[in-house]
Amino acid sequence: MRLPGSNVPIGPGPGAAAGAARRTSHVDAGPTTGWIRPPAGVLADPPPAGRPLPGTGRGPVVPGQATTGPDGGPTVAAPPPPGPWRPWRFRMSNDVWGTPVVDGDLLYVTSFEVHALDVGTGRRQFKTRDVAWSMTVASGRIHATDGPTLYALDAQDAGELWRVQTDAWTFSLGVDRGTVVTGTRGGGVQAWEASNGAKLWELAGAQTDFETAEAGPAVHGDTVYVWQDARLRALDARTGGERWSYPIGDAASCGGVPVRVAPADDGYVYVAAGTRVLSVDVMSGRVRWHFEAPAVFLSAPVFVPGPAVTGGGVYLADYLGTVYALDAATGKDRWRIATEARQSTEPVLVADGSIHVASGSALYTLDAVTGTPKWRFAAGGEIVGAPVAADGRLHFGSADHVLYTLDAAGGQLRWKLTTGGEITGSPVARAGVVYACSKDRCVYALDAVKGTATGRGATARQP
Repeated sequence: MRLPGSNVPIGPGPGAAAGAARRTSHVDAGPTTGWIRPPAGVLADPPPAGRPLPGTGRGPVVPGQATTGPDGGPTVAAPPPPGPWRPWRFRMSNDVWGTPVVDGDLLYVTSFEVHALDVGTGRRQFKTRDVAWSMTVASGRIHATDGPTLYALDAQDAGELWRVQTDAWTFSLGVDRGTVVTGTRGGGVQAWEASNGAKLWELAGAQTDFETAEAGPAVHGDTVYVWQDARLRALDARTGGERWSYPIGDAASCGGVPVRVAPADDGYVYVAAGTRVLSVDVMSGRVRWHFEAPAVFLSAPVFVPGPAVTGGGVYLADYLGTVYALDAATGKDRWRIATEARQSTEPVLVADGSIHVASGSALYTLDAVTGTPKWRFAAGGEIVGAPVAADGRLHFGSADHVLYTLDAAGGQLRWKLTTGGEITGSPVARAGVVYACSKDRCVYALDAVKGTATGRGATARQP
């Protein structure tokens, strides 16, 4: 607890070392934050309020409190400037799952509750009081569900904004353009106003064969896509009114896998339904083309704008690991290349003229124009989630407990980090930092170029 007007916590708490770290901020440092060195220019243990700073010759100064300057006017004791960023890890007391979310200067992760960590230091700013099985962060709000309850919190301080009952267990959660869309067990679909939780509309009878987070109703822009009565329906996100529907078929006719939709900037939505791929006009529902493959697709297609000669097109991989390149305008099969069997529901990654596909325990990279294989990298276990590309590097995790960073052009290993558990979800790369979660209950923030190394010319090291 803290007394009014004081930044120093009192009562039972951490030891002296952890207490010193906490006194630099009013945040909750959490169970364990490792690898942090005191940034240059920041006192590891600032003097108590009311005592002069060493070497200043001035009277008592309370950080942030107005004092009298040389000219008699008020001044404020400014905090010391922050030091250089250092890699860090934060250890939770419970399991961590999924992919971290980075928004502004905070990283959000689910470990039963939602935890918000400072991206610069790894110190925990807050954690929610409720369980969050699913979570999204959008427009300054955390939207989360504990199953039967949907709630929204302020993304900066976790203050509750609204809370509603969904009348059934919520298994999927999506947010776009101020609309929250949920899928509940038993075929329910609901839409809510993101700012206040008001219910906009709901329907019953949606598909119940695949009640998973990625197979629920999908919201993209002002449209919600629902699989209902063997039809793919496009609904207005704000009213629930039907814009169009297409007879996509039931689970059996779709090869026993969920329908995947991928709306694109060219005004079409690309749909994978079993062994079929369709290009459908977003506004009218008119099917532009239809492609049939010999094996089912587990993941959504990926649209890349531009002509085929520059790498534009539609790319996807079936469960056998065959990668397809289709012409976006005609659906013509430009090329197909076999890799190895994959169970991942993650789409292929297209970046800088290359196709990166995680198949089993290997990452394959192909030329987007010709399909020519460029390189293959074998990890020590099945690749988890999707690789992320940033600044000429690829980052991905594996079931062998390792986070890998490769050169995107040649596939050379730049560094790797062995954690104490399987990497969960996909890593996130922002501003030269890679964030990842592990089943060792840790969240990691690593230098994208050097991993955990910080010295000039140093190589990556493992904790």
